[in-house]
Amino acid sequence: MDTLSRFLRGDIPGVCVEPDGRVLVQSMPPVALLPGSFNPIHAGHWRLTEVASRLVAGPVGFEMSVINVDKPPLMEAEVRNRMEQFAGRARLWLTRAPTFAEKAVLFPGVRFIIGADTAARLVAPRYYGGSGSRMAEALDGIRRRGCRFLVAGRIDENGRFVELEHVAIPDHYRDLFAAIPSEEFRVDLSSTQLRSGAVAKAPAEG
Repeated sequence: MDTLSRFLRGDIPGVCVEPDGRVLVQSMPPVALLPGSFNPIHAGHWRLTEVASRLVAGPVGFEMSVINVDKPPLMEAEVRNRMEQFAGRARLWLTRAPTFAEKAVLFPGVRFIIGADTAARLVAPRYYGGSGSRMAEALDGIRRRGCRFLVAGRIDENGRFVELEHVAIPDHYRDLFAAIPSEEFRVDLSSTQLRSGAVAKAPAEG
């Protein structure tokens, strides 16, 4: 059984897929990671990693969990299909860690690159079953493991560009979040739009 199959069976918590296609259990840990489902990956993802790489002064990789909080696990064929998008271009870490608290255990000290919409969910008790204590436990665990978040602006469902400054971050956790300025990165494009055919082509980046 190959390494990827062992990972998908649950024998290994995470693997790194190198640009040349090798699947490794051990690899040099990333400085920063862009998590996502990448269904599909698009110009905004690539641009965001370029900007983040400058901000963290180091390489940025991608992370995809094959386990989702509210969806069935990805099948092997779909995992391999999404992996192909990174061939020859970037490292992709595959994990079985759907939450950031779980990701922090696998990647201590990493800066996670997220959108403002994700930042809002991270500090909303309703995403923790309505429990403020569960939210605090998750965020405290992320802090203990030395992880932080770089937050990019996103277009919300009303067409408004939302940045970190618009997110109500509790004072106790403000140190966990830093903004990526919109003048550094703004791409009004999402994988959901691409899947629905709502976007004919990627807009100009800026």
